Amino acid sequence: MNKKELVEKLVAEGNMTKADAGRAIDSIFGAISGALSQGDKVALPGFGTLEVRERAAKQGRNPQTGEIIQVPARKAVAFKAGKTLKDAVNG
Repeated sequence: MNKKELVEKLVAEGNMTKADAGRAIDSIFGAISGALSQGDKVALPGFGTLEVRERAAKQGRNPQTGEIIQVPARKAVAFKAGKTLKDAVNG
């Protein structure tokens, strides 16, 4: 499902226009991105938890040349699915 399909689903199930649904989705994702960029954890009960984790620097290999390269440390977003979501997927 992409953003357009999500907007259409909100319009069909909710009482809102496409413009309102698009703004709502943008607002939600903006709030989540903002919280994660500040280092906060985002918990959505029943759905899951998003948090930022530190990745250590490591050595990697360029697959085309075989050259060993240094991969710098970075931050990555991690998602842990909640029980309700896991149960829905495993049906």
